[in-house]
Amino acid sequence: MNVQARIEEKLQSLDPEHAAVENESHMHNVPPDSETHFKVTLVAEGFAGLMPVKRHQQVYALLADELSGPVHALALHLYTPEEWQQRAAARPDSPNCRGGGAG
Repeated sequence: MNVQARIEEKLQSLDPEHAAVENESHMHNVPPDSETHFKVTLVAEGFAGLMPVKRHQQVYALLADELSGPVHALALHLYTPEEWQQRAAARPDSPNCRGGGAG
């Protein structure tokens, strides 16, 4: 199972209403077909009442193996269903890579 599939599978334990895992490795100076940089957008009722840092800690705990191994960067966008609706079901775009340029 590839890294993205493992992340997607583990996030299901949070019973999300919406989950999107995007491999953004191609936007960075890494070998082709790398799985090192990911963006996660997750909408779950279980985030209600939790400050953003607590939401992030939940996800970091679930993905501890991936974060201690192949995953170099993980952008998290974690919302309750109400917050997601207020955002019109839109998550922020990722910035352009600023480092690691070949030279």
